[in-house]
Amino acid sequence: MRAVTARALAIGALALVTISPSRAGDSSVAKLPQLAADISQTSVSGISSGAYMAGQFQIAHSKIVTGAAIIAGGPYGCAESAFADIMPGPGATILNLSKAVNGCMLNALALWGVPDVDQLVRKTEKLADAGRIDPIADLKNDRIYLFSGTNDRTVVPAIVTAAFDYYKRMGVPEKNITYVSDMPAGHAFVTEADGLACENTGNPYVVDCDYDQAGGVLKQIYGDLAPRSATPAGTFTEFDQGPFLNGEGNTGMEPTGVVYAPPACVKGETCRVHIAYHGCGQNRSSTGDAFIKESGYANWADANRLVILFPQASVSAVNPQGCWDWWGYTGANYLTRDAAQIRVVYKMLETLAKPRS
Repeated sequence: MRAVTARALAIGALALVTISPSRAGDSSVAKLPQLAADISQTSVSGISSGAYMAGQFQIAHSKIVTGAAIIAGGPYGCAESAFADIMPGPGATILNLSKAVNGCMLNALALWGVPDVDQLVRKTEKLADAGRIDPIADLKNDRIYLFSGTNDRTVVPAIVTAAFDYYKRMGVPEKNITYVSDMPAGHAFVTEADGLACENTGNPYVVDCDYDQAGGVLKQIYGDLAPRSATPAGTFTEFDQGPFLNGEGNTGMEPTGVVYAPPACVKGETCRVHIAYHGCGQNRSSTGDAFIKESGYANWADANRLVILFPQASVSAVNPQGCWDWWGYTGANYLTRDAAQIRVVYKMLETLAKPRS
């Protein structure tokens, strides 16, 4: 992800009053296919803002999410200001934004106890008790993958360590957590052979560290897997996100997304779904299909009956780098099942689970 500055994000936050509703569907683009997928074994991953969104989707829907990968991201709810509940609207969003950058990326608020993992655990428990996220008990058997590159100056390692502490405090056994923190990667998704030099942070935020991160993620979540394919045999399909955006107001999402479906999943096998969230400055409008095709997820999908869903966030005045919403720019419910982006992606899962047409 390009360096995320407080000024750039603050300008976007000040534009909240001029947000336009998401666009309707485009009939010229393919529909998301119905594949009779088993969404009870869904997994999620993401980098940077996508890491935060992966954690938010996991916590909101832990009944169906079996594991999550948090790559260069921090603990659930990290950015929410202490004043969010008493000062709703743009004011709270601006406070959240400042905390996001300074406290949940740069670790500049450590002296003031941010991130406060104990407080975040209490917040999560409160949301669960109110029925706004799935019960905490559904989270405790999940398998977690965490990653921080030693050359990451965008989301520093201490923030990812806070995510590690958060999951332990939430009751996830330490044996269920893998934390990779000794690789000289920049702020990027790591591959075995594709992308920039390992230590770099820059477009398309994919780096070659001689490490198959997609394989590491999926093995940690699902256990032993069949070997990866040298070349994916399935189809990358650009699909219309519009039908899922309709009626949701501001979602901050692109008109189209991408799904990868292996041949077996199209022909009749029952497949699981992995949701891969891009990071800031890494959506298709900014970097093309580099993350989608070079991450390596599709290579593991064919032999392991995995559909890979790549939803897309959009660049806008409120969100100039196309980040996922982890500080509330789509509304105060951004951490819950009622969050616009979480509702949209859940509806995508429901479509993938429908019987083949």
